[in-house]
Amino acid sequence: MADIRTLQEAVAELIHDGNTVAMEGFTHLIPFQAAHEVIRQGITDLTLVRMTPDVVYDQLIGAGLVKRLVFSWGGNPGVGSLHRFRDAVENSWPRPLEVEEHSHAGMANRYVAGASSLSFAVLRGYRGTGLVERTATVATVTCPFTGEELAAVAAINPDVTVIHAQQADRAGNVQLWGLPGIQKEAALAAERVLVTVEEIVDELEPKPGTVFLPTWAITAVAEVPGGAHPSYAAGYTVRDNDFYRAWDSIARDRDAFQSWIEEHVLQTDGNVLKTAGAA
Repeated sequence: MADIRTLQEAVAELIHDGNTVAMEGFTHLIPFQAAHEVIRQGITDLTLVRMTPDVVYDQLIGAGLVKRLVFSWGGNPGVGSLHRFRDAVENSWPRPLEVEEHSHAGMANRYVAGASSLSFAVLRGYRGTGLVERTATVATVTCPFTGEELAAVAAINPDVTVIHAQQADRAGNVQLWGLPGIQKEAALAAERVLVTVEEIVDELEPKPGTVFLPTWAITAVAEVPGGAHPSYAAGYTVRDNDFYRAWDSIARDRDAFQSWIEEHVLQTDGNVLKTAGAA
């Protein structure tokens, strides 16, 4: 059953040094404020998993907390590269970063396998790529019924999955809506689940397209209005496009990045940034 916690309490209780952590959300509902709390608490040596590591993981990598990244696509949406990610891979700054690359379909199937308590998933994919030879969690299997050669991908079972959602009730049931991502599967695959929400309500009112996560599947819920900023929560907040554009210049320079983290993450009490801020 989910406990209602402050963000600071939930992160301290659920995320530990050396954990494998998935922070999922597609275009919106990206749990930026939970990631910032991880930075404030200095939780390190993390293996981060995400289908589309974007700015949220650029920040965690640049803060020196990540030893390994498991992903299928990385970039600043609509802008370009993740410069802290690139610096870590190319120059080992601020520390070396191991990478494990997959396709989108492969990553999605890995979460589904983990959520289904299976050891691997099977799909038609990875053909024409070098990922099978380079990635230990991709293999080939022969279908026992047709003889077709298929790709097999190992399940993902994070120690912790962190997602953002629009609402939870006081019993810890959660609902999210809008563009669906892999949040449900990532949550069901994890040992522990932290959900930050825009608000806690007395009763959840079903909405079209709702993804419902029952309290028994969640470890802790934290009320964090604006917790997805600079991404957005459909029905509550809007995407801060100015921030994504500003991030390119902030992240390109090590000193500018460190100044931004110091001013906008380390020196705050967890309140959400309302506007983009260059150092």
